[in-house]
Amino acid sequence: MILIIDFGAQYSQLIARRVREANVYCEIIPYTYTIERIREKTPKGIILSGGPASVYAENAPKIDREIFNLGVPVLGICYGGQFIAQEFGGQVRKADFREYGRTKLNILSDDRLFKDIGQNSLCWMSHTDFIERAPEGFEITANTDSCPVCAMRNEEKEIYAVQFHPEVEHTEKGREIISNFLFNICKMNKDWNIGDYTKYSIERIKKEVGDKKALCALSGGVDSSVAAVMVHKALGSNLICVFVDHGLLRKDEGDQVERVFREKFNMNLIRVNAQERFLSKLAGVTEPEKKRKIIGEEFIRVFEEEKQKLKKEFGHIDYLVQGTIYPDVIESGTSTASVIKSHHNVGGLPDDVDFELLEPLRQLFKDEVRQVGRELGIPEEIVERQPFPGPGLAIRCLGEVTEDKLKIIREADFIFRDEIKKAGLQNKIWQYFAALPNIRSVGVMGDERTYSHTVTLRAVNSTDGMTSDWARIPYEVLEKVSTRIVNEVDNVNRIVYDITSKPPATIEYE
Repeated sequence: MILIIDFGAQYSQLIARRVREANVYCEIIPYTYTIERIREKTPKGIILSGGPASVYAENAPKIDREIFNLGVPVLGICYGGQFIAQEFGGQVRKADFREYGRTKLNILSDDRLFKDIGQNSLCWMSHTDFIERAPEGFEITANTDSCPVCAMRNEEKEIYAVQFHPEVEHTEKGREIISNFLFNICKMNKDWNIGDYTKYSIERIKKEVGDKKALCALSGGVDSSVAAVMVHKALGSNLICVFVDHGLLRKDEGDQVERVFREKFNMNLIRVNAQERFLSKLAGVTEPEKKRKIIGEEFIRVFEEEKQKLKKEFGHIDYLVQGTIYPDVIESGTSTASVIKSHHNVGGLPDDVDFELLEPLRQLFKDEVRQVGRELGIPEEIVERQPFPGPGLAIRCLGEVTEDKLKIIREADFIFRDEIKKAGLQNKIWQYFAALPNIRSVGVMGDERTYSHTVTLRAVNSTDGMTSDWARIPYEVLEKVSTRIVNEVDNVNRIVYDITSKPPATIEYE
């Protein structure tokens, strides 16, 4: 296997996903692992991730230098590459200008890591520090206009380092670079696949849960649907799905979810209408993290109450099934990664949860979850649904969440999705939605002054949710959407289109 050592990068699991999609097994471990524990895993190669720290700072994260004496190839990415440079006597310092985004990569020498890459390509940079001088014994293999050591190697020791991020979509030949490390350098075999993972996960759930019972937090989205079907395969009638309508869903979505799961899946399904309950808890709340935590806790409290109601019929229920996926985990903060935002099913959970959590998708990205869904025979209409966050429209309604503002978002979002479908773009855009940024401005409608809301349109393309780029929707489609929203939705007089990638933004607004 390949071992990925995590220095706190937001992209660490994305590295793992790239390795797994090349059909190679890998595991992520924190940099705090001892060299003895690393030896026990007998890796065939090691990848050092990026991270937010500076290698020259006090208390900077470090791994035991003995990893370079294990006799296996090592690839350092961003911080990982800078760690290699410093450990071997090179020079790392703060850059005069931070470098974020696409950059032209110049390949300087023939190298196994860059086999069939071409002399020039675009790579994705995200760094404040840089390698100013390569260590003795290392050859510089690539640079950019502003980065003198963009890649380097010590071929004798099979140690490689890159300043850019080959694991993200925006690096043109990133997959090829990682494949070159796996197959040209580490000599790995292609012997891991998502079908085996699915079967193994079902058997593991059977073994772990046994005859105990579980509640599934079903939202009708891709993640919770796949988690529900996977656990249903393992537990059968011992799984009870609870769909909580928290009043933060899109237009008519509650009824759609209930209809699909009653008609297409033979599962125990309970619908809880808790709209007033959630909105009352959110009244007056404007801080995004507080919103998420309130919603997370209230979800749990609803499930706990349903658990008590079900006791007479089903007996004791031990587990709560959640459709948690890895982007939820990494953005909510791990032992090595900082918090971007607390997802309601991770960082938003209360401390006193009266369940054991069962999260069969926790190590997977969105595209891998879709693959698992297909392996399980879930219809494409479910598998291909665009992502929708657990906190729902609450995090697309900036500021206080009110029923009036939710109505505006629902109607505007419905129109946006309707026009995207009419234009035949629904399968060409990864995620698209309307949001209310809590901005009011002056306008003129019917020769009269208005002071009304602005609606933001957001559409992005991605594969895993960790990075994304804004979708280039034709102007004529945006014009139709804008005209319809202003004409059909009350209290809206301005429409704007968000053209920010992730990073620096996130896909959702809160």
